[in-house]
Amino acid sequence: MNRRELFTALAATAVLGEGLALAADPEPVMGSHVFDWNSFVDKPNANGSVRTVCSTPTATLENLEIHITTLNPGKSPHPPHKHPNEELIILRQGTVETLSNGEWIRVGPGSVIFNGSNQLHGFKNVGTEPAIYHVINVKTAATAAA
Repeated sequence: MNRRELFTALAATAVLGEGLALAADPEPVMGSHVFDWNSFVDKPNANGSVRTVCSTPTATLENLEIHITTLNPGKSPHPPHKHPNEELIILRQGTVETLSNGEWIRVGPGSVIFNGSNQLHGFKNVGTEPAIYHVINVKTAATAAA
């Protein structure tokens, strides 16, 4: 091996080693935190708008994703669906119907909806005003693959 080949091999090893070290570094976990309503950016979409709160690992969750949706009257955010993560919805304002265990159920402000892992669920605003709700999605090591 000549000096050029040796230098190339050493450089490649250094780059590979650095890349492996970066890949092995875990994503920082979120500790205690306060999210100020006034800091959220309200992003309009076809059905209303969404405010992103966070999407990050915590000490006990692989991912904690929180967002706040404003859903216009007569709208659904998407057709009924299911996903591996569990989901909690807290209705702040409005009247909605939620598909839970095969049944559409009408609820109002203050209601809490839990959507279990891989269970069909849906959501629609059946009121005359915008519905505002907080969505909390959790993924743990026990969460099934998609």
